[in-house]
Amino acid sequence: MTSIIHTITVDARDSYAIASWWGQVLNLPLHPDDNPGDPESLIQLPNGMRYLFITVPENKEVKNRLHLDLQPADCTRDEEVERLLGIGATVFDDQRRPDGTGWVTMRDPEGNEFCVERSAAERAATS
Repeated sequence: MTSIIHTITVDARDSYAIASWWGQVLNLPLHPDDNPGDPESLIQLPNGMRYLFITVPENKEVKNRLHLDLQPADCTRDEEVERLLGIGATVFDDQRRPDGTGWVTMRDPEGNEFCVERSAAERAATS
């Protein structure tokens, strides 16, 4: 017997706002029933997995125990980092190396860490 990951759930101060932000990152809409002020907001990923944001009263205080690693689909890692900075992300830890390898750890507007890795094309070019 095995299990699959069905939903990744993220605590949030404002579930609709942060889900909307992640919708921009992933270029995916929120669930049609979601509205500002809702206690939960959902993004359905193309592979069937769900990304659920739930409003909680407490602020994020410590480093995430789980985070997402993003791989740009149609641009370079550096172009994606710049796009994400433009929509409100911040750089937390820059691990880019002179040879083009490495990643950038960023934070979303609520402080949740995530990484931006090289695109598949960038990986193939250095293999």
